[in-house]
Amino acid sequence: MRSEGDSWDITTSVGSTALFVATARALEARKPDPLAVDPYAELFCRTAGGNWAALVAGNLPDHQLLTSDFGEHFVNFQGARTRYFDDYIRRAADAGVRQVVILAAGLDSRAYRLLWPDGTKIFELDQPQVLAFKSYVLSQRGIRPAAERHEVAVDLREDWPEALRASGFDPEMPSAWIAEGLLMYLPAAAQDQLFIGIDGLAAPGSHVAVEDGAPMSDADFAAAVAAEVAADDDSRIFHRLVYNERCSPADEWFGERGWDAVATPLPGYLRELGRPVPGPDSEAGPMVARNSLVRAVKR
Repeated sequence: MRSEGDSWDITTSVGSTALFVATARALEARKPDPLAVDPYAELFCRTAGGNWAALVAGNLPDHQLLTSDFGEHFVNFQGARTRYFDDYIRRAADAGVRQVVILAAGLDSRAYRLLWPDGTKIFELDQPQVLAFKSYVLSQRGIRPAAERHEVAVDLREDWPEALRASGFDPEMPSAWIAEGLLMYLPAAAQDQLFIGIDGLAAPGSHVAVEDGAPMSDADFAAAVAAEVAADDDSRIFHRLVYNERCSPADEWFGERGWDAVATPLPGYLRELGRPVPGPDSEAGPMVARNSLVRAVKR
């Protein structure tokens, strides 16, 4: 379970979820019609070793990520989510934005795998050990970022705006923000502070994109946690890592503060991309139904 001030590296607690997502991205990239291709996702998993390396090698055939109904939909979800944020950040770059902030960057490799206009600065914020793992894996193989990349080693529950400014971020210039797979790991008060920090640092013409999700009912959440504990399976710890809270729907929060915001429900986006939507009786169904992808531009 989470605790106040807790920390992690790439294989523990919240950090391990970055490897879970990287595994899904690696599996998505192998499809004949991938929604997104992250050429470094498999490399991260193989370097981490253990079950992560076995998963991408196909040596854990009984693992839910590979064989279950949940696993199939989770991989589709990650492919769609990656496509959404890739398209969003390209549009921001086309609009002239040259500062990008990736919050809880994890194993996000956009600084390396996307084409960036000259003069682009990318700021990646996350726990120091998570950032160190990614940099080590890629630098050891001579892989260099395609833009000016800045690591900002900071806990997002702390004064991250000051750390970002100290790293060279210019609040007078438009910026583009990514909060992908983040909000669920923050309590509602911290989500609100995160949004306040973004709004306070974003100049007019700035962009933001957020993965947003409605909380489960208290009863359903308690049952999900109890099921994970009873399973005694290290691969099933998700509900014990998240906060089943939300400060406000992201499109409403930004819309009330001078941003033009659009929310795209995940089920509709999956249909748009030609991917199946899990039904209500599927293990993945409630997760997909509660999720939306939000983008906004500051007036």
